Amino acid sequence: ELTVAENLEIGLMAHRDGRSARRRVRARLLELFPRLQERLSQRAVTLSGGEQQMLATARALAIEPRVLLLDEPGEGLQPSMVALIAELVQALRDDGVAVLLVEQRIDTVMALADRAVLIENGRLIDSLARADLIAAPERLAQHLGV
Repeated sequence: ELTVAENLEIGLMAHRDGRSARRRVRARLLELFPRLQERLSQRAVTLSGGEQQMLATARALAIEPRVLLLDEPGEGLQPSMVALIAELVQALRDDGVAVLLVEQRIDTVMALADRAVLIENGRLIDSLARADLIAAPERLAQHLGV
């Protein structure tokens, strides 16, 4: 039943710094997710799947984490939303946030990963640095793909 603005405020309440820091973070989140700015008064339950994913990610980013876990953030979303999420992950990485991305899409892994760790049935199968991913994409392809 909460609006987009109320959801963001809940995330910001967990921020460890004062009110001015929360205002700065809120402005940054709305800069990262301009669609949320347009929908601040809208109930979150009425957002599209991609917009709900944006809101969930914005709430997680409200505390300015050093590490962020994203579990298949593009699952079930249209390609344009998947592209927006990929851009966000790149921006976070560039800002120094370590992003642990659980993903099965080969194109997403190839575009975003500095390192890929392949786990199957709870066992480590392979670990590939970015250079290895580029040199031997078939090592990734044999385990991934949807």
